[in-house]
Amino acid sequence: MKSATELTALTLHEASELVCKKSVSPVELTRACLERIEQLNPALNAFITVTADSALQDAGRAEDEIQKGEWKGPLHGIPIALKDLVDTAGVLTTAGSAVFRERVPQEEADVVHRLKAAGAVLLGKTNLHEFAYGGSGIVGAFPAARNPRNPELITGGSSSGSAAAVAAELCYAAIGTDTAGSIRLPAACCGIVGLKPTYGRVSARGVIPLSWSYDHVGPMTRSVRDAALFLQAIAGFDAADLASKDIPVPDYFAALSGQAVSKLRLGIPRTFFYESLDSEVAARLESAISHLASLTAGVREIELPVDSDRTVATCESWAYHAKYVASAATLYQPETLRRIRAGQEVSAADYIAKRRELELMRRQAGRIFDKVDLVITPTIPIPAPSFADLEAHPDQLRPKELLLLRNTRPFNVLGLPAISVPCGVTSDGRCIGLQIAGKPWDEVSVLRLAHAFEQHTA
Repeated sequence: MKSATELTALTLHEASELVCKKSVSPVELTRACLERIEQLNPALNAFITVTADSALQDAGRAEDEIQKGEWKGPLHGIPIALKDLVDTAGVLTTAGSAVFRERVPQEEADVVHRLKAAGAVLLGKTNLHEFAYGGSGIVGAFPAARNPRNPELITGGSSSGSAAAVAAELCYAAIGTDTAGSIRLPAACCGIVGLKPTYGRVSARGVIPLSWSYDHVGPMTRSVRDAALFLQAIAGFDAADLASKDIPVPDYFAALSGQAVSKLRLGIPRTFFYESLDSEVAARLESAISHLASLTAGVREIELPVDSDRTVATCESWAYHAKYVASAATLYQPETLRRIRAGQEVSAADYIAKRRELELMRRQAGRIFDKVDLVITPTIPIPAPSFADLEAHPDQLRPKELLLLRNTRPFNVLGLPAISVPCGVTSDGRCIGLQIAGKPWDEVSVLRLAHAFEQHTA
């Protein structure tokens, strides 16, 4: 019999195997997670809402189904969490803002439907940077999520609570969203795995938008294997989501043990992505690149186009929020309101022109991979800052966030799949992330190389 601490320390894959074998019950897993949430969440602020009663009911139902031989797959009976801008019918969904402090949706997001169909157990809704409009995680109507590795450090944003919950072993996986890096940045800061799939691979219907053209939904987990299992459950075509594409979904988990990575060609975009790196980040990345070179067909330097224009994102954010700003402007955090209002000045002509440019860039993105299969960069150029550093210089908050998001945002612009995996720590214990990006719809290669790196490094 495993203790509650031993149960929550399991990876999703390990917990799933035990549940499938009936060695551990979903109720045991759920109680262990709820106990740990009760102990640690008051200090970490990872969850905004904990749905303990319904979680235990769902776990009991899953246990009955599994005992009857009706196992639905790897997520059946597994406790997970949702970023609190994913709509859940009958459950508070706040987007981390006083504007939506009492918002209870009547319908559920597509990812919630898929997770429930897979038998997952919802523990609750996780904290975030208000309306996902920031990379630090420190702005919102609720106390900011703290980094489980060191509570004096930020988790990164905007999926701050999801990262904290996974890293602190409060759940086995969590949903995050990523508009400029909001899955991968907090994953890097908290030493976990964060995957942004190809734009359109996972439906964003029912997710409160930041920018429809850049928003992605994806898994945050403690291993690459877990990310593959979680992605399998949420990926797929949704005809009601205009961005969703009807592209076949491969078996991501099986692919991890399929074709070897020895034939993969890796590209290193030194310009932009490797500039002005923290010295320890740079050292860990060079070590990682050497290791990856030994596992694959080798590395070569490449050029990767970077578009820094934010016209589309700011305009789309304003388009969603305009009606709420008109009626409830005082309920927004001042910094969030300032960012939202920046889109008010974008003309229709400018938006249309930039949206057309974006579509052209995405259609041409495949050219990046003419001579390489994957692209390797640091996830973030500096380690996670402290709360004290950011709060002491509020005028520098946005510039520091843009620095943190510098290496992740280009892959949102291009809509390419990208993952962050841990690749070491600094001398003072701050986590460092390695980012792997791939061709459109080729999450398989991204996951396969990330898994190989994870398996061959400490």
